[in-house]
Amino acid sequence: MVWFGRQIYDFLLPSSATVTVPSFVGQTLNDADAEIERLKLTSAVVDHAISDRYPKGVIIMQRPDAGVEVREGRQISFVVSDGIVARLMPDLRYQSMREVQLDLSRAHLALGKVTYVKNDAIPDGHVVSQNPAPLESVHEGDVVALALSRGGRAGILVPNFVGLTIDQARTLASDSGIKLGQIVWTPLGRNAPPHGMVARQLPPPKTKIASFDPVALQVSAGPNESGYIIRQVRVLVSVPVPEPVDISNGAPLDVRLSLTDETGRYDLYHAFAQPGQKLDFTVTAVGTSLLDMYVNNTLVGETRLGTEPPRIYNATPTPSPLPF
Repeated sequence: MVWFGRQIYDFLLPSSATVTVPSFVGQTLNDADAEIERLKLTSAVVDHAISDRYPKGVIIMQRPDAGVEVREGRQISFVVSDGIVARLMPDLRYQSMREVQLDLSRAHLALGKVTYVKNDAIPDGHVVSQNPAPLESVHEGDVVALALSRGGRAGILVPNFVGLTIDQARTLASDSGIKLGQIVWTPLGRNAPPHGMVARQLPPPKTKIASFDPVALQVSAGPNESGYIIRQVRVLVSVPVPEPVDISNGAPLDVRLSLTDETGRYDLYHAFAQPGQKLDFTVTAVGTSLLDMYVNNTLVGETRLGTEPPRIYNATPTPSPLPF
């Protein structure tokens, strides 16, 4: 009867044996669990936290604390390190402060010192430079300093581009501190100016504009041209993964997409991108057009976006002034 009563007592009441909780901070979770089992305790991971002191998978906090006396079977709760979460610094240049705040929030970064500088190329209130620089490695909570534009020179007089070739217009724009915007090659009929000559401009000559306001040009496609097919093509490009390469280290690639059409050749995209990253664009191409992809300055692909059909007519032009 005494033995039976003792068995019932031990079953209904917890063991009175106590254990001094050791310090598990700094141990890996596997090592801590082995010690927990030896001491006849239990464990549970209740949270994870970013830490620049403890590597990933190492315990950074425990409850109860080390040195506390607990009964056998007591649960010890752990907070485990996720290590340092590193990421690439977003490119904030040319963005407004609203766009900057959104990007910093998504990247879990903090806005630091903001200074202001004069700049002829970037509108007032937009980012001129940043620290850390784009694509540098940063961690959550890092502080980002910005230099914002106070705007540039006001009241620049627009020169007269009409009657110049497109090359002459580009040179004049550069010498005058003018930013050229959209350049549209237009078929203007049999009486059109020669191919490549500027026929119209917006804003017109002698208009006063800010240094960063663009000037659009309409360029003659030539008197014998019936016009080009203008295509708007959606291009979805996947950045290739070079072989052999370890993409786990996040090493970016220098990617350049170069578009060639009847207006000339220009870079549609030139920046760093991750292997396997998708790039999505809507491309406006004039006439026969090719899209070349370069990775680290090596041509890796060429895509034909469209082919111009033969000219509809090829009549000899009759010289006459272009009406405005």
